[in-house]
Amino acid sequence: MTHGPASGISQAPPRPAGPAAAADGTGPDPAGGTGRRALYLGIGVVLLALNLRPALVAVSPLAGTIRADSGMSAAATSLLTALPLLCFGLLAPVAPRLGRRLGMERSLLGTMVLICLGTGLRLLDSVVALFAGTIVIGAGIAVANVLLPGLIKRDFPAKAGLMTGLYSMSLFGGAALAAGITVPVQQAAGLSWQATLACWGALAVLALVVWLPQVRARTRVSGAAARQAAHPVRGLWRSPLAWQVTGFMGLQSLSYYAAAAWLPTMLEDAGTSAGDAGWMLSFSSLLGIAGSFLAPVIVGRRLRAGTLAALGAVLCAAGFAGMWAAPVGGAYLWMTLLGLGQGTAISLALLFIVQRAPDTRHAAQLSSMAQCFGYVLAATGPAVLGAVHDASGSWAGPLVVLLVLLVPQVAAGLGAARPRHVAGR
Repeated sequence: MTHGPASGISQAPPRPAGPAAAADGTGPDPAGGTGRRALYLGIGVVLLALNLRPALVAVSPLAGTIRADSGMSAAATSLLTALPLLCFGLLAPVAPRLGRRLGMERSLLGTMVLICLGTGLRLLDSVVALFAGTIVIGAGIAVANVLLPGLIKRDFPAKAGLMTGLYSMSLFGGAALAAGITVPVQQAAGLSWQATLACWGALAVLALVVWLPQVRARTRVSGAAARQAAHPVRGLWRSPLAWQVTGFMGLQSLSYYAAAAWLPTMLEDAGTSAGDAGWMLSFSSLLGIAGSFLAPVIVGRRLRAGTLAALGAVLCAAGFAGMWAAPVGGAYLWMTLLGLGQGTAISLALLFIVQRAPDTRHAAQLSSMAQCFGYVLAATGPAVLGAVHDASGSWAGPLVVLLVLLVPQVAAGLGAARPRHVAGR
């Protein structure tokens, strides 16, 4: 049964027997998602994903040092996390068009170039350069955020759950690296905070080099596909299911980035050293790797997606409540709960984009919509929590805000978990 146009939802049709031509004009994967080329492509996806969090998360364990050296307030420092999120949201609508005009592979190569340039700007001893580099990094990550789910949909149609798990696992792996080793590297090498942040450009250089063969392997983008880039999927923004996917993406992102921005500071204010506080955030991200990989793999096999969305929120709620009650004494338990809960949530958000889209073109547009509105919403999180803390002088208020926001997150997740496809043409 197909719902009418007002609902914006259609039943998921059976998957075609053969590979469909990609909507970006580059054609289906020659190997059909299997073989040596698919292995190289998968490795490239993992390396790209590893670069989508470290340059942002590395700011958090250094926030105290940056504030002391620059004289910035807590709210101003939080902009270093909020600005990239605004880039994620504001530039998301550009990414599908860019992907079809230049090809996904060339566009993704460009994202690594931008991350390298942004980390280079952070080497300069200037607050202006720090913010400029952060914006450039945010622009690169914004395009990659949108294009990678579409690439998974296009090249790994039979392994979407596995590849989404590897993708989201890499996101948390990169975050764990940045949170855990940023301060130890700074202390061991005697680096300034500028040089420490810039070190993360080396990972982007590695991904850039590994990704180059993918650019050469793809055929040129056709003129018809380039012209099609100007025409988005019609009717998608009237789809309730698309808005539920968007809401879940935004609320789980708000929770993650707000917590990542301030959890180390919360622990430092409770008496934990800067190095230990950074390790706690890293430990949480390590547990997030498990949650982010397992959730999309077991969806439909052992647990329903809606059940996992609710379970992830319950784990996060227990972690936030524990940080409120006993931030130091139970830190390992709270970070475990938060890591598993947040890992589950981000992997489901990405899986919803892939599964609720009937084809690559819809996947790119749904990814653009979800990340445009979702990340603009998420960008308010670090700034709002910083402002609430500045006004109240404690971390109780910000933690209550995070707890309350888990309620609409569950509601959006239950709606997005329905096994339907978004409508649009």
